[in-house]
Amino acid sequence: MKFLNILFLFLFCTAFGQNVLPLDTLKLKEAKDMLADDYGNLYIYKNKDFSLTKYDSLGKQIGKMMLTVPYKVQTVQNPLNVPLFSENAQEMKFVDQNMNEIQRIDFKQKFGFIRMAYAEDLQQLWLLDDSTKRLIQYNFRNDTTINSFPFDISFEDLTDLLVYESKVYVLTRKHVRIYSLKFEKLFEAPLDNGKRFRRENDNILIIANNSISQYVPEKGLVIIFDDQDAQIVDKNILSYFEIKGNKLYLYSLEKVKKARQQKQLEIQPESVAPSTEKSEDKPNGNDTVGKSLGNTLEKLIGDVSDVQAAGVEQLIN
Repeated sequence: MKFLNILFLFLFCTAFGQNVLPLDTLKLKEAKDMLADDYGNLYIYKNKDFSLTKYDSLGKQIGKMMLTVPYKVQTVQNPLNVPLFSENAQEMKFVDQNMNEIQRIDFKQKFGFIRMAYAEDLQQLWLLDDSTKRLIQYNFRNDTTINSFPFDISFEDLTDLLVYESKVYVLTRKHVRIYSLKFEKLFEAPLDNGKRFRRENDNILIIANNSISQYVPEKGLVIIFDDQDAQIVDKNILSYFEIKGNKLYLYSLEKVKKARQQKQLEIQPESVAPSTEKSEDKPNGNDTVGKSLGNTLEKLIGDVSDVQAAGVEQLIN
């Protein structure tokens, strides 16, 4: 009965932690990236036509931008001011909640070749200048360079940049690296297909193709959400989002956390009190039964997960 109770609890947590949002599969089919703001609005970027489209949580289109060259969306946490950077055009744009351009900053006249840009706030940018190998702190409101730091790293394969509390977070397709402003390497870890950073207060998150990790100074990178079958993943302050099989799924942060904790408890072997009596080196019947039950439980959990996923999919369709 104990094992059955664990199985039903796991099934309950995973089944009710998932919802499907009513977004047309045709809108998701060619999505290159997806972001969710903290109001539940979704932004779909398509590399095929360089379009960025904003939808509300019911799938209604709010706005759309048709871009002439590729742009990288930094963040949509503040939907009133969304920054987009283009290495090709050497410029940064800011768009409002209706996807209308409200400001454009041209780097060509003032700098060399900007490989990556990070908008710290509504006044300051951090720029990685490839031609001078420097990190530049730039106030675009009054067009002044505040600081410039030597930053002689490889600028190839960069996917994102974030500067916070005198630390420089650099993301490539294979690694996460953290530097001080004096160019001292503070941390490095492998990470496949890293796409962008997300900062939530003091927490630094790393969004990859099918996983989300958090940088914890004492532990390094800690995976907080992953699905190897997902095409794209993202999160806001309340939920995780993923595109899988051209459908958009939403998972409650709290329920995913509880399900992950429960799953970790399930796979931990039960501690056995040491015997005070000497025994011969031969198989113990109770140990054999315990191992058998443990193996059976792990198999059942895997089977239930597969059945649950198939069942939810049938209910959706």
